[in-house]
Amino acid sequence: MTAFQDIGDLPLRLGGTLRGARLAYITRGRLARDGRNAVLLTHGYTSSHSFIEGGSGASEGGWSGLVGPGLAIDTDRWFVVSSNMLGSAFGSTGPRSANPATGRPYGPDFPPITLADIVMAQRRLLEALGVRALHAVVGPSYGGFQAFTWGVEHPDFVGGLVAAVSGLTAPRSLDPTPLAARLAADPGWNDGHYYDRPGGVLATMTAVREETLRRYGLDEELARQMPDRPARDAEITRRAREWAAAADAHSLLVLGRALDHYDLRAELGRIRARVLYVLSRTDRLFPPSLAAEVMQALARAGVRARYEEIDSDHGHLASGTEAALWAPALRRFMEEPA
Repeated sequence: MTAFQDIGDLPLRLGGTLRGARLAYITRGRLARDGRNAVLLTHGYTSSHSFIEGGSGASEGGWSGLVGPGLAIDTDRWFVVSSNMLGSAFGSTGPRSANPATGRPYGPDFPPITLADIVMAQRRLLEALGVRALHAVVGPSYGGFQAFTWGVEHPDFVGGLVAAVSGLTAPRSLDPTPLAARLAADPGWNDGHYYDRPGGVLATMTAVREETLRRYGLDEELARQMPDRPARDAEITRRAREWAAAADAHSLLVLGRALDHYDLRAELGRIRARVLYVLSRTDRLFPPSLAAEVMQALARAGVRARYEEIDSDHGHLASGTEAALWAPALRRFMEEPA
């Protein structure tokens, strides 16, 4: 069940303060008395903290096969915190939240944030829960960006980083500029004040989501159980519409713009944690060709890192949908001392 934690006023890296911020989160397992058996799970760009529960709504592939009693991230041993990102549409303070200054949703007035702000919010959450150190930060895609950022921003607090289907910089496909233009062309956009408009920007968000799911490899994943193409197309559209009804266009823009400031290549020397870097053989967003550059950069910075490739046809979804293919490597990593 989702819980909520108030984290107070949060100073932002680009200036200003987010008043009365809160984060949504899920926990599994039990925190040790010394507060040092914790693992933070970080979700992807369009997903939420519930990605550890699986289901068709888990954007980067549900991780229910990796997190639980006796699994690679063993909740009989680790206290797992799956945190919703600051700026997300799924429970944490974000553009749809009430602006304390006006009592109305922030909408287009939500302040710009960075990955460092997202991570600082998570640290406040963890400290409120009694966590004194993290054994690891683990996440796919945008969650991998957060993991690497944790290593740079809070090197003495975390012992391991697992970045799956991710990278040290963001791909051009996550640039929100084209999305902003599409939203502005929607009749329901209303200069960004779309919350009170009937239907809002549901049609545009559904179309964007369907394109994203196809880029992530959902069509290939469904082909095994749905060989009939019209049936697959209908299922993808259904999932896209379901997501669009719950999502917030402004959150996509806020989180996308946060990536304008994400490039850790010059800061890798700050990382003290061990790293497990994982890519999928068929991922079009973070192709395996990235591995050599990332691993060499980590090695030059003196970071202890290893690489694992998921031999999967499921593209960007593979870390969740074919969890069994890399679960042994994740288990080994988790069992090593920080």
